[in-house]
Amino acid sequence: MSSIIPVKEFAERRRKLMERMAPDSIAIIPAAPERVRNRDVLHPFRQDSDFQYLTGFGEPEAVLALIPGREHGESVLFCKERHPEKELWDGFLVGPERAIEDYGLDDAFPVADIDDILPGMIEGRSRVYYPLGKDQGFDVRVMDWVKTIRSKVKSGAHPPGEFVSLEHLLHDLRLYKSANEIKVMARAGEISAEAHRRAMKRARKGGYEYNLEAELIHTFMDHGARSTAYPSIVGSGANGCILHYIENTAPLKDGDLVLIDAGCELECYASDITRTFPVNGTFSPEQRALYEVVLAAQYAAIEAVRPGNHWNQPHEAALEVLTSGLIELGLLSGTVEEAIASEAFRPFFMHRTGHWLGMDVHDVGDYRVGDAWRQLEPGMALTVEPGLYVAPDNTDVDEKWRGIGIRIEDDVVVTKDGCRILTGDVPKTIEEIEALMAE
Repeated sequence: MSSIIPVKEFAERRRKLMERMAPDSIAIIPAAPERVRNRDVLHPFRQDSDFQYLTGFGEPEAVLALIPGREHGESVLFCKERHPEKELWDGFLVGPERAIEDYGLDDAFPVADIDDILPGMIEGRSRVYYPLGKDQGFDVRVMDWVKTIRSKVKSGAHPPGEFVSLEHLLHDLRLYKSANEIKVMARAGEISAEAHRRAMKRARKGGYEYNLEAELIHTFMDHGARSTAYPSIVGSGANGCILHYIENTAPLKDGDLVLIDAGCELECYASDITRTFPVNGTFSPEQRALYEVVLAAQYAAIEAVRPGNHWNQPHEAALEVLTSGLIELGLLSGTVEEAIASEAFRPFFMHRTGHWLGMDVHDVGDYRVGDAWRQLEPGMALTVEPGLYVAPDNTDVDEKWRGIGIRIEDDVVVTKDGCRILTGDVPKTIEEIEALMAE
């Protein structure tokens, strides 16, 4: 169970979701399946984010049913039974009895009995909310339950007439973070910030990209974050120009920059930080010039994260600063307006300035509502991550710029009057970085 988010908050989330459901409906949410890594070795289990959000229950082979108005309880969990012999091999199980007590659920049954029990709960409900297409194996089981009900129509059974995607209702709830969620994300940001500081200090010893990755993972684990939120990117030199570089095997060379994009996951909540710094602790003139442009762009984007502004305004603010900087340095020509209109900046900046952040590193939530960009509101969490990348084979610019990749990323949450930076403990000005690396 989560140590920061209380049981009553999971119950409140289920209540809010059921308020948005039709009164004669049922929602079915399966847990994540275990996945084979190779032969009889499994990947470390990570709970499905939607299931985790509604239950806090961390076991596989479980199913949550939400049934508004059910007389014997609206929140029903199916999970594995206690089995002392199996637990000797694979660890402790909660079991249905403890699930009710420990997780604030109304009812619980052995998952082995789900084929006998759940169809009866579906019968008589006109609408089924279900994440169709997410797990093909479970899709088949759900359809089989509906077929069973349909086969009994002549006996008076009432099969559901409509399947509705669960994501639209649930993901809009997940977009707004509670105080407890922000607390978890802030702690994840603190841990990740410490990991980035350690990696910066380690870089001056030389070695390889994976030596810095080791510092990251060590720090995550040392502070109780048992996994990364995504594969860590440690790109030195021209590798920093590859947006999703995860090989992390190249040597660290004097005079190169290192771009690290890494964050831990804590209690199923992600952090996401990027910093770029010189291997030898001192920026070259070209590195310094481009870095100052990216940093100014990030400051401008963060300033635009505030209630009432729309989702795209931080990106627009960053893009104007980046394009202006490229023109001033001679990497682009013409006016800022012309360069943006023609997308002349795209060889140097080809991604968005941020994304939603939460239980998934690229978290759920619509970026547009209808034809308009979504307005930012308190509780929304996002990243702010402008960058500049001069490909090593870009012959349109002077050779001195080639192979420089820079990105600066922080996690922010929208507040009533602006935003709060959750990852501010990592140095990001040139003076701060060079001072830390000189220690």
